[in-house]
Amino acid sequence: MPLNMHFFSRSLFMAVLGPIFLFSSCQNTANQNNTQNPEQWTTVFEQSEGLETATYPQVIDYYRALSGSFEQISMHEGDTTDSGEPLHLVIYQPKDSPRIKKGQSPSLPVILINNGIHPGESDGIDASMMLLRDWAMNPEKGPKNFAVAVIPVYNIGGALNRNSHSRTNQNGPLAYGFRGNAQNYDLNRDFIKADTKNAAAFSKFFQWLRPIAFVDTHVSNGADYQYVLTHLMTQHNKLSGAQGQFLHQVFRPALEKALAAESWPITPYVNVFNRSPETGFEQFIDHPRYSTGYTTLFNSLGMMIETHMLKDYKSRVEGTYALLQSFTQLCAQHQSALQQAYSENLKMYAPLDKYPLNWRIDTTQSRSIEFLGYAAEYIPSGITGQNRLKYNRELPYVKSIPYRDTYRALDSVVIPMYYGLPRTYSRVIERLKNNQIQLIELKSDLVVEAEVYHIQDYQSSRAPYEGHYLHYNTQVSPTLESTRLKAGDYLVPTAQFGLRYLVETLEPQAIDSFFNWNFFDTILQQKEGFSPYVWEDLALELLENNPELKVEFTAIKSKDQAFANNAYAQLDWLHKHSPHYEKAHLRYPVVRILGEVMLGEH
Repeated sequence: MPLNMHFFSRSLFMAVLGPIFLFSSCQNTANQNNTQNPEQWTTVFEQSEGLETATYPQVIDYYRALSGSFEQISMHEGDTTDSGEPLHLVIYQPKDSPRIKKGQSPSLPVILINNGIHPGESDGIDASMMLLRDWAMNPEKGPKNFAVAVIPVYNIGGALNRNSHSRTNQNGPLAYGFRGNAQNYDLNRDFIKADTKNAAAFSKFFQWLRPIAFVDTHVSNGADYQYVLTHLMTQHNKLSGAQGQFLHQVFRPALEKALAAESWPITPYVNVFNRSPETGFEQFIDHPRYSTGYTTLFNSLGMMIETHMLKDYKSRVEGTYALLQSFTQLCAQHQSALQQAYSENLKMYAPLDKYPLNWRIDTTQSRSIEFLGYAAEYIPSGITGQNRLKYNRELPYVKSIPYRDTYRALDSVVIPMYYGLPRTYSRVIERLKNNQIQLIELKSDLVVEAEVYHIQDYQSSRAPYEGHYLHYNTQVSPTLESTRLKAGDYLVPTAQFGLRYLVETLEPQAIDSFFNWNFFDTILQQKEGFSPYVWEDLALELLENNPELKVEFTAIKSKDQAFANNAYAQLDWLHKHSPHYEKAHLRYPVVRILGEVMLGEH
């Protein structure tokens, strides 16, 4: 097995690999000389007997060598990330399969593995290097009808910011990267807002490959328990349709069974913090800001691997290797069902259908899982004097506990035929283009009947979150209006591959909408106002000329004492009901078109 290979000195390793590293990162010359020598391909992890992880340059050089020596391996360079380094993609394909060329759709279904989104959680970086090597050297162990694409290190800036202390709770490796990227963003909150060049580069790779399944490798700890491995599957109700059903009823149980048979018991991600899991816990909801939440919008079956950071590094990497191997094997075993479910999900939503939004846990639903934990004790703290939580590893247990993994949508919205998007919102347009969203640029003005949202209410976080003050609980009031889209503006048809992405980003009330991520905050501030001493006379004239408005105004004063006692509030109410009030204030600029549009020469 690859994890029990003989180790030898780092100097000999570099002496052997040095000439191979001269190959271009995008070449695949299939130099078969000495490729079957196991020691030639020993990784840093293996040389260190499971104590160290490879540095970023070592990872990239290793893959360059593999791609230069094995015809099944190709390496591709993507756009530049915030670090100044390009994002790389390494693809394993079965022998004699057509090569995946940049910009062309793959002929085989693709599984995409993302590593190093948090470079301190480096388990997947090392496991993927060994996995692709072993498949290249022993093709019979590799996938036969799938291509497997690997992002060696996603957060390059964090990987280059290497230290041995920032992962306070983690048991190895000796040194590792930092969670924040080159701009100190957490990239696993950036997939929708895409503030970073990393996210833009990822989107382009993802939309090129359009993987049928996706894995993101992580390490975490919210409690202590016996497992090395936990899985955080895409939330199946949110994925929904045939794919959600296949994930929940077929794939997840089969994965758990396969790993248990290999002596790698696995449980759902233990979603607790500073409390014992023995009373049960609920599934973590992967909103679109997260990697698997983003990939769900394009109907990829997704999973985060979450190894337990208190376990030693060698065990965690070996467990990740086993999980990646089992995941790809199960995709192959269930290929027909997986592809069928994927195809059905692509047809699940269409314009004018209702689309569910804003998911919440259904606390009335739970299922029982067998959990391997440690007894939790509360003992006096030597620091605070208060009781503190401590797990007793001398008292392991196996208990049946409740696990809640059923979610319900709180809201829904009718999917329009088109969104109308002003060309002025270039940051939004850029992100749509990075995700290969079809945009129709208008050559001349177009007047359409459209549904227009006014922001009725919203709340904002009081603390900064990943460079933003995130809005939430957004409510809108729709009105049907004759709307003019100008030449250069865009019509965005929803009948396309990115339908779910469009709804989740362009509907303000969606949890990770562009509105909630502050892309439209300029509409929230009124630009023009009034001076009371001037407006008093004009407001009186307004009331005298609009009897119905006067009746409404008088009724509010009689019912709302605070309003009746606030002179400025009354004048402001009248100003907002006058022609003087600016139309842009609280008017969401992306409009919804529910009918067909005659584009003519457009």
